[in-house]
Amino acid sequence: MNAPATLPPGAVFADTARSAFAGNYPEVPHKLTHTLGAHPLMELEALAALAEALPAASIEYNAADQPIGIDGKPAPTGIPIGRTIREIETARSWAVLKNIEQDPAYAALLADLLAEIRPAIEARTGRMLKTQGFVFVTSAGGVTPYHFDPEHNILMQLRGSKVMTQFPAGDATYAPDEVHETYHTGGGRELKWREDLLAGGHEFPLKAGEALYVPVMAPHFVRNGQEPSVSLSITWRSEWSFAEADARAFNGLLRKFGLKPSSPGRWPAANRAKALGWRIARKLGAG
Repeated sequence: MNAPATLPPGAVFADTARSAFAGNYPEVPHKLTHTLGAHPLMELEALAALAEALPAASIEYNAADQPIGIDGKPAPTGIPIGRTIREIETARSWAVLKNIEQDPAYAALLADLLAEIRPAIEARTGRMLKTQGFVFVTSAGGVTPYHFDPEHNILMQLRGSKVMTQFPAGDATYAPDEVHETYHTGGGRELKWREDLLAGGHEFPLKAGEALYVPVMAPHFVRNGQEPSVSLSITWRSEWSFAEADARAFNGLLRKFGLKPSSPGRWPAANRAKALGWRIARKLGAG
C-alpha cells in the first residue's frame, strides 16, 4: 500500500488539544479534538485491504451484539474479514485490526500522530515505548464488552459515534487485583460485569473529530451509535506502565505463597522494587 503524504507537523492536534493533553496526562481521562478527518488510510476499502494483508493473529472480529460482560472472547462470525469491513453497514459485526504499524503506510501515520504529542508524553512518563495502532470498525449499535488495556491510549473517532463508559484506573472495585495479576501473567483482559458498577462509571460521548485519552488499565466498555463507526487508537507504553505491570505480576507470585500484597501505586509511584523482583524471578524461571 502506498503511503499518502506525511502529515505536516501539528496538523491533527491543535494547540488547545495538545495543551489539554499535557495538563491531564497520564492519569486523567479527558476528551480532545482532532482534524484527521476522512484520511485515505481510514476509508473502508483501505482498511479491508489492510485486514486481508495482516497476519491472522492481528485480526479479531465477532458479532456486534454483545453483552457488556462476557466470559472469554466471542467467536468469529465466519464472515471473511474483508467482507465484514466492506459491508459493515449490514454485517452487524465488530472488528479490530491490531498492530497496523506492520504496514509501512500505517506506521508512518502512527508516527506522525504520536510526534505531535511526544513532548508532553516524554515530559511526564519518559520515552515512548512499544508504539502501536489499532483500528476498530463497528456496525450500528455494537458493543465492546467491559475490559482493560495495558497501554496509554488516545481513541480517535473518525466516522460515526460511540459512548465509552470509563471507570477509575487502579480501583479494585472495578478490576480486582487478582484479575490484574492474572492478565499480566498471560490471562485475558475481559472483566466481570455487575450492574451495580455502573454508578462509578463516567460516560464520554464521541463523534467524528473527537478523541478520548484512556489511562493505563482503566476499565471501560463501549456502545456504538446508530451508524457504522471507524475509530483509531494510537497507543504507547512507558517505563512506568511496564513497571506497574511487572509489579502486578510479582504480586501474583507473592499471592501464590499465601501473602496478601498491596496494590502497586499509580503514577507517579515508580513501583521499582516489585518490578525488579518480578524481573529477577522471571530470569530465575520462577515467573
